[in-house]
Formats: sequence, C-alpha cells, structure tokens
Amino acid sequence: MSIRLKHGLWVVVADGEKALFLRNQGDNKFPNLEVVHEMEQDNPATREQGTDKPGRYAEGPRSAIEETDWHRLGKERFAVDIADQLYKLAHRGEFDALVLIAPPRVLGEMRRKLHKEVGEKVQAEIPKTLTNHTISDIETLLQAA
Repeated sequence: MSIRLKHGLWVVVADGEKALFLRNQGDNKFPNLEVVHEMEQDNPATREQGTDKPGRYAEGPRSAIEETDWHRLGKERFAVDIADQLYKLAHRGEFDALVLIAPPRVLGEMRRKLHKEVGEKVQAEIPKTLTNHTISDIETLLQAA
C-alpha cells in the first residue's frame, strides 16, 4: 500500500474515545499535518457504567444473561459519530481524499457506518492505535506506508 500524501489530504486518527481530523498542509515529500477538528467522548470502563448485576432467566442451567459491555457500545456509538461528522464535512466539500487510522474494531465499525459519498474518498485504512502519538510520529508513519 502506498499513500500519496498530497496537499489537502485529510487523515482521521481515531480510537473509541478520541478522534483527530488532520489536513496535510504540505505535500508528499514534506507532509505537514494540522489539526482541523477534534472529537472526544467520555467512555469510562464498563464497571463504572453498569448499575445492576446481569439478569437471569427463570429456568435452565444456563440461566445467567451476559452483562452488557457499555464501554464497547460507547466505542461503537463514537464510530457512528465520526462517520456522521465525515459525511457532513464531505458534503460541504471539505476534502476529496481521506486516510483512516484506527484500531481494527473501530475501523471496521467506522467502515460499516460511512456514507457512500465518504467511502469513495477513502484512499487508505491503517489498522493501528495512534491517538496518543505526536503529529510528527503520524507524519512519519504515513510516509513509510
């Protein structure tokens, strides 16, 4: 996979709680990613979100109901929020090429939720967690890809 870091390329670096929308103000040889938009979601661990013990069925040896994973559901909802934001930006003509960087599960959820108009602009997907990396680290990774 070779990513062409043309001027104006958008890069979205996300995980289940944070998303950075970056625009390349440089070019392929000298990328210069600048933050255009940032999204954050407060998504505590499931143990901090759940209120009750899991329920039980009335009969049978396997009567316990699996506990809801609120944290995972929050990450999935956040992927939907990112996809919605990308649709609004694409609809306004903010970008014509896009690279998505996110952990595999979040990337898959985003891919399922992307509007066709946005999906057609995705130039590459990188299944990595880079939200805690510096912009410089992200530029280096993209140049190497």
